[in-house]
Amino acid sequence: MDGVLVDARLWAGELKALHERFVHRFSRSEPRESTLAYMRGLMSPLERKNGWTLAEEAGHAGPDRIHRLLNRIGWDADEVLDDVRGYVVEHLGDPEAVLIVDDTGFLKKGVRSAGVQRQYSATAGRTENCQVGVFLAYAASRGRTLIDRRLYLPTSWTDDRGRCRRAGIDDAVGFETKVVMAKTMVRRAIAERIPFRWVTADAAYGYSKGWRHELEQADVFHVMATTRHDTVVTRFAIDHPVNDLFHDLPRQKWKRRSCGNGAHGPRVFDWARVEVRPWHQPDRQHWVIARRSLSRPEEVSYYIAYYPAGTTLDELIRVAGNRWAVEECFQTAKGECGLDDYQVRRYPGWHRHMTLAMAAHACLTVLRARELDTEKAETDPPTLSPSASPNSGV
Repeated sequence: MDGVLVDARLWAGELKALHERFVHRFSRSEPRESTLAYMRGLMSPLERKNGWTLAEEAGHAGPDRIHRLLNRIGWDADEVLDDVRGYVVEHLGDPEAVLIVDDTGFLKKGVRSAGVQRQYSATAGRTENCQVGVFLAYAASRGRTLIDRRLYLPTSWTDDRGRCRRAGIDDAVGFETKVVMAKTMVRRAIAERIPFRWVTADAAYGYSKGWRHELEQADVFHVMATTRHDTVVTRFAIDHPVNDLFHDLPRQKWKRRSCGNGAHGPRVFDWARVEVRPWHQPDRQHWVIARRSLSRPEEVSYYIAYYPAGTTLDELIRVAGNRWAVEECFQTAKGECGLDDYQVRRYPGWHRHMTLAMAAHACLTVLRARELDTEKAETDPPTLSPSASPNSGV
């Protein structure tokens, strides 16, 4: 990750240690061995990571054991994911962390893969025949990785229960919007006491007033992207479109800041904020934040934020900039851990593959964090103890 190749012996040992955390979820030796072999294959430098190539990497005569693991043997992927989250919290847990919601598309052929239809894929940037997964990422000071996932099922699927049953989708699984899925994943993180301070998401999720209200009621701080058509209650108790709040803002109110590094260096924009919501707790504030392009000033993005009084604009910009961390997670998980390399068609198999690919990505993230710790320790000057200070005469 970040272009650094982790020593094979290190990642093999760390992966085995992670595997030990959930090996008790399997009642038989075959799935225990197959899950470890599967994750090893996902982390290997194979060009394609399908059933045949992973089986060959594991030394199997054919892909049957891999197929049984993903499609037929009984095991609960959600329970395994609980153990993976515990691993992430133990090694990367940070009370200042940011939870990030986003979705990504997986291009597919045919009509039999669970949830597949022609729909917008952010990955392709257009409407394609694909599946769409909603994910929750955890961005902490020592690293970022994916900690939850749900496959989105369009109404073309949930309205056809026969089609659902053929794809392994239980009758109890009904239609849910992506925002509802996002709510469920954040609620789970709160219930499991995952340490974090902020939630952020793009406008597809942040536009939901209902979800923002739910987060506020739970006193969960957030910086949520929204659209220019969203409305807020101003300090004068008027419902106002967010884009109208910044037309007459004095030039000195705009601050030029970077919200983090991108593929081409720092992402620098002009930022401003306007306080809204006249009725709120004295130690909490609501603001609308605008982000304006330097090269195209007419391009303005908006965020709605709820946070402790006294929080600086720089801190809010940092949280807003963290949203790109989930894109980095998708890129590395697909490129290095086979997140999008799967041939399963059934609903349980999709969640099983995603869980094991996310476990592999978490393992690499933890290894990278340790590597950075070592690099920092080697470059930082040693700290002198009081008894050995330059003025102690020692």
